[in-house]
Amino acid sequence: MSKRKRFILIALAILAIIMIGTAGYMIIEGWSFSDAFFMAVITLSTVGFSEVHPLSEGGRYFTIFLILGGTGTMLYAATAIVQYLLEGNLQNILGRRHMKTEIAKLKGHTILCGYGKVGKEVAHVFKDEKTPFVVIESDEKACAKANSDGFLCLNMNAANDEALKEAGIMNAKSLVAALGSDADNLYVTLSAKSLRPDIFVVARIDAEESEAKLKRAGADRTMSPYGIGGRRLAMMTLKPLVVDFIDTTMDRQGHEFTLEDVNIAKGSSMDGITVKESLRRIDGAHILAIKKKNGHLIANPPPETMLEAGDELVLMGTREQLKGLENFT
Repeated sequence: MSKRKRFILIALAILAIIMIGTAGYMIIEGWSFSDAFFMAVITLSTVGFSEVHPLSEGGRYFTIFLILGGTGTMLYAATAIVQYLLEGNLQNILGRRHMKTEIAKLKGHTILCGYGKVGKEVAHVFKDEKTPFVVIESDEKACAKANSDGFLCLNMNAANDEALKEAGIMNAKSLVAALGSDADNLYVTLSAKSLRPDIFVVARIDAEESEAKLKRAGADRTMSPYGIGGRRLAMMTLKPLVVDFIDTTMDRQGHEFTLEDVNIAKGSSMDGITVKESLRRIDGAHILAIKKKNGHLIANPPPETMLEAGDELVLMGTREQLKGLENFT
């Protein structure tokens, strides 16, 4: 039995004994609820106050029964509460309050649902990219592992609206559903989109037929670890240099060149100019592709292509060249 369940059962046992004592005095002595409740509490707590009213012989025997039967339970409850606090739960409670405070400060962060094999990889990429995020994990051990890895983790069910709210979904930028089953990721997606229809959701899928369901539920992107893994193995066999180059540009740690995607905001310096004109403003970086706001993707765009607010650019360049990209968003 978990400590939490044990604590709840003890609290229910105390409440039940108090209610039995209250009902006994009301039936035997004919007292009001408030008098009977007060008498039951002072008897069980052994504070030594005098009786509320003189007791009948039946009331005295009932009091003896209540003392013998209830005091032991109260002492056991007190011992269990002290043990609960001494075993580090007080520290956990204080740590949870601190975590809630830290989460409340976040804006534009990502909510990562699940800290399994896939979730761990996602978390470490977010860490490398210096992307703020919060993990929601229902498994206590997995959540403890996330905390020990230095990440904010809520030990809750990610499909629960309260968990998403506590993770700051109203201020979040995106959500990754990386739970172990497609059904769980479907529930998470539905919950997230019901709270924040505009949040960007990426969902993991195992079965190919789940993709359509997750898309209907509101997932903006879906990803199969097995599908991607298989394609990557094939490409490493057929085109190893291409894979090495992509790995180099995707990994910012210790490499000169990198890839970045940028949204053009209305009124930015990139809004309303051609690709040729934009090249002078991005300091030597290259525009590899443009996704127009209508969804059309243009690879290797011609110089005369017009850039507009709402377009998304895929850029490649050095970290120094891409440092000022935030000026365009």
